[in-house]
Order: sequence, then C-alpha cells, then structure tokens
Amino acid sequence: MLSENQKQRYLRNTILPEIGEKGQEKLLCAKVLVIGCGGLGSPVLFYLAAAGVGNIGAIDDDVVELSNLQRQVIHNEKNLGQKKVLSAKEKILTLNPGVNLQIFDQRANRESLRKIYADYDFILDATDNFPSRFIINEIAHEQKKPLIFAAVKGFLGQVSVFKSYEKNNPCYACFNHNIVDENFSLPLSEKGILGSVAGTIGALQATTTIREILEIGESLVGKILIFDFLKNEFRKVNLKKNPSCKICAS
Repeated sequence: MLSENQKQRYLRNTILPEIGEKGQEKLLCAKVLVIGCGGLGSPVLFYLAAAGVGNIGAIDDDVVELSNLQRQVIHNEKNLGQKKVLSAKEKILTLNPGVNLQIFDQRANRESLRKIYADYDFILDATDNFPSRFIINEIAHEQKKPLIFAAVKGFLGQVSVFKSYEKNNPCYACFNHNIVDENFSLPLSEKGILGSVAGTIGALQATTTIREILEIGESLVGKILIFDFLKNEFRKVNLKKNPSCKICAS
C-alpha cells in the first residue's frame, strides 16, 4: 500500500495504466544491483531512484577524476578524489531519501559478486571493460539472475537483456563477434565517449530494467539494440545461443 507521500511522488508513474499503484509497489520492492558508477551508472542510478526502485546496490572501486565529469553526471568538482560510490550515494539520497541504497567500494570479481548477487534480483552491467563484463555475466548465469547490459563508445551504444539460465537463451559470452565492435575493447584512456550518448544509453538501460521488473512490453532477451547516433540508426539484432559457449551451453 502506497503512503500519501509515495502517491504524490510517483503520481506520474501510477497514472500510466501499465504501472498503476500495484506496479509502483513492485518497483518499491525491487532489488537492483548496479555495477559501475560512471557514464552509464550515473543516469541509471538517477532514473531508477527517481522511479522508486526501492532497493539499489552500487559497486565501484574508482575515485572521481576531472576527466570523468564530461559524462559522469552524478559527480561534480566537489567530489574530485572522492570514491564514486560515496559521491553517488550523496546524490541519490538527496534525490530520493526513501531508497535503500547499499554501496560496495570494491572491484567486481567472482568472489565478491557471488556474495553480493545473492541479495539482488536484477543485475545491471554499467562497466566499461570486457574482463568485468564476462565475470558479471558468468556469475549472473550461475546464480540465475537477469542481466541488463549496456555499453557505449563514441557515438555508439548497445543495450540487451540476458536470461541465459532459461532454455535456449544466450548469455553475453555467446555474442557474435560481428556484432560486438572490437573498439569497445580499447583501454578506457583510448576511448572517446560523447557524454550525451552515455546518458541516453544509460536512460535506456534504466527503462529496460523497469520494464523487466514490471514484466511489461517487449523484452530484449535474445536481442540486442544497437544505436548509432551519427547515422541516426537504431537496429535490433537477434542473438542466438552458442552451443559451444563455456558459460551457458552445459
């Protein structure tokens, strides 16, 4: 049952017939883990908290640097040198004090993720490197957690959902090499990223997560959305399970 304060705060959500008060209650009860508090994590955290996702975890072991501020809009110059999770926590709780926000100042590795995943129902990959993405995917498959994935580079973005623990669904490691732009694997220092692209893709990742929580609309399981903002092209590509995948084929 929504309180009077919650009814007012989330009024624009509950007016939507696809959400309503019952849907808002589902959002308030949802447990979402966001891995990465940078260019993607910033809009993801803001929009999930604003929408009323009640339980959010945030993982990052990095500190705020000046070069981050061009795209990582959850941070500002006052946060330079501060841990990103602490900076993010301050902004999120200012936006919505009703959120139960847990922060984890640590790198995403197998041991830590196995422990943390147990407390969350949805996993969001907002990282910027392949090693982390493969580990995040591996443990999500292992623990049967929905994985909402996003990536950005330059003017390009990708969004997908993986439920590889369900029959015939692919995991991130099944990706066709023709779909994943090899430049996404460049070291961060060599990547160019337009901040507004990260913001747009992060907002799409947040919306995709809300859709999965509420079980509304068309899911991106088995598909990937590819966005080219220079060409104004949006493509949806079907993904197939790799029968030889070392993560999900067995």
